[in-house]
Order: sequence, then structure tokens, then C-alpha cells
Amino acid sequence: MMSDPISDFLARIRNAQAMKHHEVKTLSSKMSQTLARIFKEQGFLNDFSVRMDSGNPGLFLNLKYDKQGVPVIEGLRRVSRPGLRVYCRSDALPKVRGGMGMAVVSTSHGVMTAAEAEKRHVGGEVLCYVW
Repeated sequence: MMSDPISDFLARIRNAQAMKHHEVKTLSSKMSQTLARIFKEQGFLNDFSVRMDSGNPGLFLNLKYDKQGVPVIEGLRRVSRPGLRVYCRSDALPKVRGGMGMAVVSTSHGVMTAAEAEKRHVGGEVLCYVW
């Protein structure tokens, strides 16, 4: 049993990029699909798809690299975790790398970037940072 699927999602991306893989399989769940959608919208992933693999649905992420083969995602950091939840109000949402990265926040209106949450004036649980 996995206690933190979001950390597993981020670790699989981190490990795949370290090995220069262009595709990585993660566990398929609503949360991982939502994170993949946000990463794609913000330009950190090329694409993602849900496919059956050995009878179980898997989420396949197509990782993005620049022309020199350097990963677009420089870093990933899990913020709120099962042992220590981190919450922020809408006026105190974090800026990652001076606005060059993004924070992903789980709000009462769904999972979104911190910039979008700030526009909607909602706070929530800070899930991760991506830069």
C-alpha cells in the first residue's frame, strides 16, 4: 500500500528524467491525471494518456526536453505531505523561483496553480512546487 501517491508521481518523473526517458508510467488516479493536466497546460509535459497495461490502467507521461536534451522540469518538490500538511490563504500563496516556476494548490474549487488560485481568491493545501 502506498501512503503518498503524489510523492510517487513526482519521484517517477524525477527518476525518468535522470535516465533521459521520454515516457514514464505512473499510477492512474484522479489526482495524478489532474496533476498531469496542469503540468501539460503549464508547458512542463508534452502530453499524457491513460492506457491499459497488464490489465490495469496506467497514466503514461510524455516528458518534455529542449533541443539540447535538457529536461524542461529542473526540479520538483513535495510541500504538503501526510505527516505535515501545509495550507496557505489566498493572499499568502507561494511564488516559486520568482514566478518562473509554479506551485500546485488543492482548493475547495479543485486542484490548480497558485496563480489561478490567487486570481480566484481561494487558498488551500500546497501540494508541490515545479520549476
